[in-house]
Amino acid sequence: QVQVVESGGGLVQAGGSLRLSCTASGVTLGARAMGWFRQTPGKERERISCINWSGDVTTYADSVKGRFTISRDNAKNTVYLQMNSLQPEDTAIYYCAARLTIPTGVCASPLVEADFRFWGQGTQVTVSS
Repeated sequence: QVQVVESGGGLVQAGGSLRLSCTASGVTLGARAMGWFRQTPGKERERISCINWSGDVTTYADSVKGRFTISRDNAKNTVYLQMNSLQPEDTAIYYCAARLTIPTGVCASPLVEADFRFWGQGTQVTVSS
């Protein structure tokens, strides 16, 4: 059974930082591109970042570029999202997911949500002004 778990969310003041983690069981993430997404009530899920299987190619949405950094540790089957200079508009539930469609290890540009599976329950990030 595949299980993906996001963690590290919380309440932070504007300008603060958080580091999200995404771990998985039942699936090896090392061969797959991994994506981070976020969603607020009433809005479509936003595609914010992707990292290829080896970790040497990353992509970011314009809304987070320069503030967020995605990384991975394949030995730990874990992907991270370092979020700096957080703003109230970053408030959302953050999800990670693994690419299922071929080529599984590559980040498409633009990111296509339909390529991804194995969604976790998400972790809430709240940024106060």
